[in-house]
Amino acid sequence: MSLSRSLYIIDYGAEDLHSVQMVFERLGVDVVVGGDPKALRNAPALVLAGVGAFGHMRQLEEKGLVEPLLMRIEAGVPFLGVCLGLQLLFEASEEEQGVKGLGVLRGDVRALPDSVKEPHIGWSRVEACTCSDLFEDIPEGSAFYFAHGYAVVPRSPGDVLAVTDHDGVVFVSAVEAGNVVGVQFHLEESGAVGSRFCRNFARRAGLEAA
Repeated sequence: MSLSRSLYIIDYGAEDLHSVQMVFERLGVDVVVGGDPKALRNAPALVLAGVGAFGHMRQLEEKGLVEPLLMRIEAGVPFLGVCLGLQLLFEASEEEQGVKGLGVLRGDVRALPDSVKEPHIGWSRVEACTCSDLFEDIPEGSAFYFAHGYAVVPRSPGDVLAVTDHDGVVFVSAVEAGNVVGVQFHLEESGAVGSRFCRNFARRAGLEAA
């Protein structure tokens, strides 16, 4: 397997990485899961996924992955953040005071309000706010699977790709800014629509199986 034609899923100690790996592999995409800073510097497309807390940012730093990750994003490499991987794109989070995020996108991560059932676990509709090839062949308003207690609050409205209504509270469930995409929902748990989203990302990255 050549890394130059592989999707690189960053292993920084978070859980559930291999579930994401399996989705892409079922689509025929070559996948490498690893935490080697040197390998990351040559990856043609990146995924930052996993289940955990914002404090996992420390593990990215300890493994020396932050600098090469930011360099690849700045170079225009297609990037997909899933769940925690979305939240780490931002500057800070209420979940871990004093821990700085990657700062790729301006804004922060805040706890869902007390007025809603928290954590938000289950299927909810995702409403795209703008046209994107990432939602190609996905019916409008399709439901995806969520499991989270925090949501991102981007400073730039232009970064918002999709929103979701949970118990009457609307939160940002997907962002897109140039080559950077992030989703709060779990693609690996979202069945056919999650698989289609992954396929669309692989196609955008030029890694779709022939």
